[in-house]
Amino acid sequence: MAINDSTLLIVEDEQAIRESIVAYFEDSGYRILEASNGSEGLSIFESKQPDLVICDLRMPGIDGLQLLSNIMDQSDETPVIVVSGAGVMTDVVEALRLGAADYLMKPVVDLQVLEHSVERALERSLLVKDNLRYRAELEKRNQELQDHVDRLKLDLQAGRAVQQQLLPRYTLTQGKYEVRHDMEPSTYLSGDLVDYFELDPSTIVFYIADVSGHGASSALITLLIKTQISRYRAEYENGTSDLISSPGPLLRQINLELLKTQTNKHATLFYGILNTVEDRMTYSMAAHFPSPIISREGGCETIEPEALAVGLFEDASYETRKLDMKGFKSLTLLSDGIFELMEDETLAEKEDRLLELGAQPTHTMYDYLAKLRENGQTMNAPDDITVLTVEKS
Repeated sequence: MAINDSTLLIVEDEQAIRESIVAYFEDSGYRILEASNGSEGLSIFESKQPDLVICDLRMPGIDGLQLLSNIMDQSDETPVIVVSGAGVMTDVVEALRLGAADYLMKPVVDLQVLEHSVERALERSLLVKDNLRYRAELEKRNQELQDHVDRLKLDLQAGRAVQQQLLPRYTLTQGKYEVRHDMEPSTYLSGDLVDYFELDPSTIVFYIADVSGHGASSALITLLIKTQISRYRAEYENGTSDLISSPGPLLRQINLELLKTQTNKHATLFYGILNTVEDRMTYSMAAHFPSPIISREGGCETIEPEALAVGLFEDASYETRKLDMKGFKSLTLLSDGIFELMEDETLAEKEDRLLELGAQPTHTMYDYLAKLRENGQTMNAPDDITVLTVEKS
């Protein structure tokens, strides 16, 4: 608002002085309230809440200092200008200590001096009020933001709890083979999915998927993939479909189902089937990265990623391939979150480092992840880190 739209309360026991001040400020456009003593002035202040008070210091009953003190107790945002003819320095000091905006000595010959003091005090008061309103609004917005963050945290915790139910709970052992996993979750809902199960007494199914992005949408895609594969498993068990045992066709079907969601989400995926009696493994891969690592008695190598991620193109094809089990020791599958924590500079150096780790006979990726975790490097990880291995004793 404009300065001269303000309401002034004039508290002065000398009628002639009071009337001259009232007339001057009314001519300047101010709204004026007036009181002839401190008690009346305090009553008007409490009922009308003026924007500024001009008060005499020496008045019967409640004097100017008492009035000033009472006003400051009720509203320290309201400026008070003290006008006095006493000229005692201790009064000046006390008035300013109590919070007076200014102190003028009588007689005020030029009322423009008083008007200038009023304008400065109102400007400061408006600035203080604007700052207080801004702070109050900021605190309100901050609280709303914090409430929103708290709700999101609860949602994330609930979502994370649901996702944990999707993961295998135990190491799976069949014959000479053992399938197990480890996961270090990020602060987000996970886009990683890992699972393995017995299809029959001689067959193990295992897979790992990494959905693009983070958050609820990626987590929902992992749930979709898990639900699809569970449905195919149920169809196999009741004899209505053998898609669960056909890696390539299964990935093609998952690709089509993801495209139907129209979420623009895609996922890398490795899906394998292991016959533990015949030592035979078949698999299909949808651009899974990092490259799967095979450890054999003679050394270590990778399976280069092939085909496209599922969820990109309707005509994408996925082949069922066989894995040579001669001298087989282990197959290691990782999500690309592992790269976020590796100290090597280039991607090629990181891939070479993973191959070195896979070749160490007394070391596994579980050991590497455990070391990262122990050193605190996995705290606040930007992406989930998942390890899935198939090992032959």
